[in-house]
Formats: sequence, structure tokens, C-alpha cells
Amino acid sequence: MKTVRIISLICLVLLAGAMVGVVSGDYTTPESIVAADKVYVSGATYNPAVFFPWDKGTLTIDVTNGNTATGVNVNHAALSSDAIIITSRPYDSSTSIGPAQKQSFIFSVIANGLDGTYYPTFSLSFRDADSLFYRAMVKIDDTPLEITILDKPDTFSAGKKKTVYAQVANPRENSVRNVILDVSGTGITTTPSRVFVGNVASGAKVPVNFSVTADQPTTLHLLLNYDNGDNPHSVNMDVPITFGVDKKRAYPVISNVKVKNDAGTYHITGDVNNAGLENANTVMVTSLAPAIPQDPYKTYVVGALKPDDFGSFEVTFSATTAENIPLQLSYKDADGNVYTSLQDVKISVVSTAAASTGLPIIPIIAAIVILAVFIGGWILYLKKSKK
Repeated sequence: MKTVRIISLICLVLLAGAMVGVVSGDYTTPESIVAADKVYVSGATYNPAVFFPWDKGTLTIDVTNGNTATGVNVNHAALSSDAIIITSRPYDSSTSIGPAQKQSFIFSVIANGLDGTYYPTFSLSFRDADSLFYRAMVKIDDTPLEITILDKPDTFSAGKKKTVYAQVANPRENSVRNVILDVSGTGITTTPSRVFVGNVASGAKVPVNFSVTADQPTTLHLLLNYDNGDNPHSVNMDVPITFGVDKKRAYPVISNVKVKNDAGTYHITGDVNNAGLENANTVMVTSLAPAIPQDPYKTYVVGALKPDDFGSFEVTFSATTAENIPLQLSYKDADGNVYTSLQDVKISVVSTAAASTGLPIIPIIAAIVILAVFIGGWILYLKKSKK
């Protein structure tokens, strides 16, 4: 009995000493906890960068192990949010992130919210330490791309090609891709009918020009398709096509017309004035039947006339019994369309008497006057000499 007491007392003393050692000694943090403290989220990337409502996309979370010599074991990665729907499963299998290595966790998501900024929470569990939490900001914005008509004719003419100058702008905070503009309409021929714009960066403006030939008053339909990430979107615009007189177009006018008959060949000279607001290109003047164009000026090319500019012309032709001759004035606009106008010129009042002698009238009269003065002076001289 005495021996048992002695042994029990020794055990109590040893147990008390052990407990005192634990209480009074230094506490050592496990190495796994220290290593986990150096693990951090080094990047969060959404694709697309900014969502439309109900767009599908992905969130990629990059986790980096900042330890240079110790690996870290993780066994659960998840994403939670009220603003977006997570359609992929959490990462439940254990994995190890090596020293100075990066591990990416990719989640499939759907934007489930109104316009605004939201903060889904990413969590990562360690095997021997507390979890890591990170809030990955995401934006949802319903702003579409914009189509703007920069310039177009006030009116169109049947069968005449006209150029429409448009612009595609991206007011969003992220770039979009595969931007394509389709141009169509009933009774319309467009060149090109489809324009591939490509990628449009945030805040960028891209000019898009196309020509329109209309056979009738109608409506021009513009359809802009583009992708936000892998999500297709579109915006459309209707442009009325009306017929009438274009108030801005060039307006060449013939003036200061003079007619001369030279031995049966008529010469018509004059000026062409551009009274319009656009350039008149390749301005030409020619005579039409019953006139028969003759060299040297069967057709006179005035050239290009700017607004308020003018140029001179001369046409030559023969005509037998005609009293009036139509002059045709033609020009081209910037799109290559040809416009013509006619102006009648009266030629029946032009005298041909002088032309039949082959000599000008005024020089002959002047020569006769000079000769008469000379003869009169000579006779007077002779009379004075005899006296």
C-alpha cells in the first residue's frame, strides 16, 4: 500500500510539472499557418470585362503562393454572389500550390442584375489554416453601341448613286468584337451591303461609308451586330430615303453667250458658272442636232468648277436651216453620277454677209477710210503745188 501511494505521488508530481511546462513555455505557430498567410489573390479577370444584363461569361481568379520554399495545400474554392449566377461547380478537390507558383480558378457566370457594380466573394480553404476571402468587382451595363449618320444627301434621285457617311461608336467601358454593319432596303442597291468593322475599343469611333442607289422612295435599314465576349448583341437604325431636288448639289449655268458665223461654221462662246454648293466635275459643253459638231471644238471640256467658280467655253458646228441650236451642258458629282441640261441658242439673226467675202467688215471699212483720206490729202497737195 505504501508503495502504491509513493508511485501515485510521483505521477502527480510529473503531471503537474508537465502542465507547468506547457503553460510557462513559448507557443509555436504551425508552419502551415505561416505559409498560408503568404498566399494571396494576384488577379481577377472577367470575360467580358463589363456584362450586359443576362450575359454569360467567366471569372478567372489567380491565386499566388508568395512563399519561396514552401508549398501550400488547398482543398476548396468557391464563388458566391447575389448579382451574378454561378453556373459552374466549386473546386472541391485538394491541390497544392508550389512555392512562388500561381493557380487559376475559373468560374462560369451569368449576369443576373440591373445596371450597377457588384462584388461577388471568392473563398479559398486551406487544409491546416483559415480560409482566404476576396471580393471580385464586376460591372453590369446595358449601354449599346451607337450608329450615327454624319452626312447624307437631303434627297435622292432614281438610279443615282449617293454616298452616306456613317459612324460606329462604342460608349461602353469595355471593347467589343466582331462588329458588322448590314445595309439593306426595298428598291435599294448598296455598295457594300455588309461592312466588317472588327474590334471597337472603349470610347472609339469608327467611320463607315457606303453608297446607296435607290429606285424608289423607301427606307434604308442599318443593322449593327457585335459580340460582348461570346454574347451576340445588335442595334438597328432606319434612315428615310426621299426623292427630290438636292439643294446642295452643283448647279452649272451657261451665260454670256455669243454667236459668230465664219464661212458657214458657227462659233458659240460663253461662260459656265457653278451656282451650286458642291463641286461640278468634268464640266463639258457640246452642240446637239440639228447642229453638226465641227473641229476644232466639237466638245469643249471646261473641267472642274468649285462653288461660285466659272470657266469659258467655245463650241464649233455647222447648221443649214436651223434657227436655234441646243447646247448640252453635262457634269459629274462626287459619286460619278452624270447630270445634263439643255439651253437653246438663237443663230438665225447672225449675219453671214461678211463671212462670204472671207474678210472682216471693220478692217475693210477702216482701210477704205484711210485710203480716202490719203487720196484727198494728195489731191490737195497737188493743187497747192500748181499755185
